Amino acid sequence: MPDVRRMNRGPGAAAGNRAALIAAARDVFATAGYDAPLSMVARTAGVGQGSLYRHFPDRVSLALAVFEEGVTALEALAAEPGATLDDVLALITEQAIASTAFIDMVRVPPADLRLIAVRDRVADLLTDKLAEAQRAGRIRPDLTPEDLVMAVGMLAAALVQRPAPARRVAAARAWALLRKGLDA
Repeated sequence: MPDVRRMNRGPGAAAGNRAALIAAARDVFATAGYDAPLSMVARTAGVGQGSLYRHFPDRVSLALAVFEEGVTALEALAAEPGATLDDVLALITEQAIASTAFIDMVRVPPADLRLIAVRDRVADLLTDKLAEAQRAGRIRPDLTPEDLVMAVGMLAAALVQRPAPARRVAAARAWALLRKGLDA
């Protein structure tokens, strides 16, 4: 009978293992929820639990790595010439549709300081884009960044209770309602 065990690829596999774990966490948390067993993430990534814990000592660290990719994408979009608040909100919506499992993680106290730092980065880019939209007369001048963050939170809350196939329609309906309070 052939030996089906995988050979240890050593330290050279670390970057690939980390990337595989992040991709697996995104998929597993999206389908099985944030509380899915971390062993499922390791198995999906094709690595052992030891590799998982070497890269991510706890569940929050793993979730933050997934969040980091999303926030980096938002920051890159916001930095593009001509990118608008609507563009940023559309990407936030797509991310919320894909990763509702993480919404509960960031809403449940006590908040981890690392999560607060990620939320602050998103709030900062929303603040900048909101100011641009207000100067252009597209958004009410009395709207605050906190109002916009609340609107995103309301969207997220609407999506978290929906099954995956219904999230896109629910997001469109939620934004149609929310826009009535945002637009100038």
